[in-house]
Amino acid sequence: MDRRVLVTGASGFIGRRLVVALAARGVPVRCLVRSPVQFPVPVEIVQGDLLEPLTLQPALAGVDTVYYLVHSMAGGRTEFERRDREAAENLRRAAEQAGVRRVIYLGGLGETGAGLSGHLASRLEVASILKQGSYATTFLRAAIIYGAGGASFEMIRALVLHLPVMITPRWVSTRCQPIAVGDVIRYLVGCFFEEATAGETFDIGGPEILSYREMMERFAALAGRRLAIVPVPVLTPRLSSYWVGLITPVKPSIAIPLIEGLASEVICRENRIRELIPFPLTPFNEAVMQALEEEKTLQKS
Repeated sequence: MDRRVLVTGASGFIGRRLVVALAARGVPVRCLVRSPVQFPVPVEIVQGDLLEPLTLQPALAGVDTVYYLVHSMAGGRTEFERRDREAAENLRRAAEQAGVRRVIYLGGLGETGAGLSGHLASRLEVASILKQGSYATTFLRAAIIYGAGGASFEMIRALVLHLPVMITPRWVSTRCQPIAVGDVIRYLVGCFFEEATAGETFDIGGPEILSYREMMERFAALAGRRLAIVPVPVLTPRLSSYWVGLITPVKPSIAIPLIEGLASEVICRENRIRELIPFPLTPFNEAVMQALEEEKTLQKS
């Protein structure tokens, strides 16, 4: 295997898992990180920043495929949109100059339109920028990703464990299609080996469509907790983000764009990728149990 891969966002929630999975398949992996970090597998580490273009050419030298896993959420909508746009444009230019053959981008599900949250709209804009490159772009659109360390999982876990009675806004009735982090990694790795995914956009989600209320109620049952949910019409996403910031480890600066996105229905409109990369999808309850077990392991280590 001489098709070298560059993973941006390699130290993040998805990136770390992807690096391990690629290395296990014998793929030569180079990790782009802003600060020195250790990985549990032998990989090449290059320090750089997508917002600093001069650091990208050394990172991209000899690279066949780039995984783009970077997305800003903090700093207010105008600020994170600007950073996302600038980072994507820098990568596109540098990848073209380096002769990169493919870019695989993990973004978010969500319909287009004026009502789309800033968080989801920015992810769509990044996809649009990357697709303008001379390489082939694969765009995976994911709903909520469940796994230990993920912001959505940590937010719901903390709410369920600390608030037996929860006053919530209308977004608890919004439908989504949560997907286990392990399944996301399978799709990301599968795209590298399946050339038919090059230049295509795919929706990825789990086997069930649930409301956020159903997810929290199921989570509570699995964790052995009682939970009463009382929806109210006057609780805005911004107010919601403040009490989420008080109760959970998710910072308000991240909770605001995250919760604003919860007002948008995020379900798969097509399932073509299941034919190209087939495997049994993980049910929601099993994904929660896997995340809880992983969390226990991380706490012991």
